[in-house]
Amino acid sequence: MSQRKIVHVDMDAFYCSVEQRDDPGLRGKPVVVAWRGARSVVCAASYEARKFGVRSAMPAIRAERLCPDAIFVPPDFVRYKAVSRQVREIFARHTELIEPLSLDEAYLDVTENKLALASATEVALQIRQAIFEETRLTASAGIAPNKFLAKIASDWNKPNGQYVIKPAAVIDFLTPLPVGRLPGVGKVMEARLAKLDITTVGQIRQHTAQSLEYQFGRWGLRLHELSMGIDNHAVVSERPTQQISSEDTFQEDLLLGEITPHLLRLAEKTWAAYLREEQRSARTIVLKLKTSNFQTITRSYTSDSPTESLADFQAIAMQLRERVNLSGSTRFRLVGIGLANFIDNGQIRTQQGLFS
Repeated sequence: MSQRKIVHVDMDAFYCSVEQRDDPGLRGKPVVVAWRGARSVVCAASYEARKFGVRSAMPAIRAERLCPDAIFVPPDFVRYKAVSRQVREIFARHTELIEPLSLDEAYLDVTENKLALASATEVALQIRQAIFEETRLTASAGIAPNKFLAKIASDWNKPNGQYVIKPAAVIDFLTPLPVGRLPGVGKVMEARLAKLDITTVGQIRQHTAQSLEYQFGRWGLRLHELSMGIDNHAVVSERPTQQISSEDTFQEDLLLGEITPHLLRLAEKTWAAYLREEQRSARTIVLKLKTSNFQTITRSYTSDSPTESLADFQAIAMQLRERVNLSGSTRFRLVGIGLANFIDNGQIRTQQGLFS
């Protein structure tokens, strides 16, 4: 088997970069993509905001404290998805083996590339140049013999850069890295490894795979493999949609009867995303609610034939709401509505023909 050539492409501060591109008044300023409010979290922070310690997934209220001059912009996922599709089209000029991780990053297997470019490094460079020319946004890339190394490498020369880890350099590259750079090693695992005097990737290799398995079970074996630069996971092209959904956390807990406008709005947002699924249809509608004491409740409806209009979708969503049999004083902190149980449209026609 030939050595794989994997590229991990990661857009730079993607949501914020789109906002700064489209609004010149935001350029060079600390931008935070998030709704304001005690329960909101940061979707993205511009590099200007990151200098103040603002990070994705941080509570928005903490971001405000860290950076009082930050400009908060509500997320516009319709726009971000449109740009993401542009970027995917650029990827597809070079390879069919594309594994998206999110709107702003993806793995590409360019062991064989469509344009017959001499190296994966050249492929990454051309992709990044095309992204900038066609979207006016920048991307960073990591090039390596496997996925986990490529992902680490893409962060090495951010923003607007790329980094190559050649097969012969893998061990030297990994040896001094903090263990927290390995996928799956969070704060808890870092603390457990520290008790064994393991703080760098090189120190993991001082322990046998068997001793690590004894300490950490099957994860210990995986940890040893990663320390050796081994990752045999292939790039898997985009999987079929399993579910499309939207949810919202309220500023204040609401009674069941008060969630109606939020539910209808989220249904409209979900339906807009669903319309892009041209080849597949959903048969199940799912309502999700979370009470003020964090109890999660779901109700669902499945039909033999897919829902055909937004009005029908919203009507069923409201019917599912009526099936929530809790005390009238129960308050809710979150509502979500989704479409699931996807099947190919051709399968629907076949089933209809059997019973016609």
